[in-house]
Amino acid sequence: MELAVYNIAGQDTGRKVTLNEAIFGITPNDHAIYLDVKQFMANQRQGTHKAKERGEISGSTRKLKKQKGTGTARAGSIKSPLFRGGGRVFGPRPRNYSFKLNKKVKLLARKSALSYKAANQQIIVLEDFNFEAPKTKEFVSILNNLKIAEKRLLMVLAQSNKSIYLSSKNLSKSKVATVSDLNTYEILKASTLVLVESSIDLLEKNFNN
Repeated sequence: MELAVYNIAGQDTGRKVTLNEAIFGITPNDHAIYLDVKQFMANQRQGTHKAKERGEISGSTRKLKKQKGTGTARAGSIKSPLFRGGGRVFGPRPRNYSFKLNKKVKLLARKSALSYKAANQQIIVLEDFNFEAPKTKEFVSILNNLKIAEKRLLMVLAQSNKSIYLSSKNLSKSKVATVSDLNTYEILKASTLVLVESSIDLLEKNFNN
């Protein structure tokens, strides 16, 4: 699959890049995508939720009333879940939601997500660029030139660039990531994938190993 390379002015440079069919042209595996996204979302959970059960409530342990003769149900403790302020039955406890996922499954999921983007023509190749200093206005100008300013996008860089990252940080619909940080969830979440030209070779190298 061939794509034209655009510059930051939104103009076609006349050059083309060929995307590797083994990465951008496979038959997507939806189950692998599901597992990878599920793991990503699970890893975001802190798991610090906690509710006190009856054994953890502070209060007297005396018997509230005599066992028989009151005409009402038996009551042995003010900590009972039946009373206001009592402990919660089977309440949430701190836990770790993460789970193991094989590397080959994660790789298949990423390739599947990229193949979906390629099949739907949602990939733009942008020639390498840099900012001398963080400037959101310049970053927005590039997006306007490419006519994707209103779209949710993910820009993929070959390596970390602080100026470009900070320039995009205030934009709610734009996210900048490096090839090593690329994940299935962010790829699918973006409506447009912007690949900086130098990132393509590195992406193919990482995904083929």
